[in-house]
Amino acid sequence: MATLTASDLLRIGQLSDRSQVPIKTIRYYEELGLIQARKRTSGGFRLFDVEALTRLAFIKRSQSLGLSLQEIHDILAIHDQGQRPCEEVKHTLQAKVAEIEEKIQALTLLREQILALIAGADGLKAEAADICPIIENRPNTPDSPRHHQPKG
Repeated sequence: MATLTASDLLRIGQLSDRSQVPIKTIRYYEELGLIQARKRTSGGFRLFDVEALTRLAFIKRSQSLGLSLQEIHDILAIHDQGQRPCEEVKHTLQAKVAEIEEKIQALTLLREQILALIAGADGLKAEAADICPIIENRPNTPDSPRHHQPKG
């Protein structure tokens, strides 16, 4: 394929082919303000410039790092004002690392709880539960339905 120059304009289908982003997704990104068509043909077809390819690649990479479309929008808005958004990117990625750490802790706790259930499963009597004692015979915890006893 030929290399695009800044003056070349692509229809949405061509942009989709080159970026490997579905047309429907490109339209959605346009609605969100993540990309924009430079102009439309007399027939109403959207025409995009080479910058749209760069932005779509940036969006895809950002999403692969766990950034939300809102976070990506905020970063691109800084770029669109003529500034480098690197400080915002750094701050957003630091927040993402903190979220990941919290999820790791929660998943580690969940793993320990599941392993404890598995370890105690052999000694449980099936008659003592409505469905399965492995899950039902757990200690009462604040989020457990059995923890809440009717007031009487």
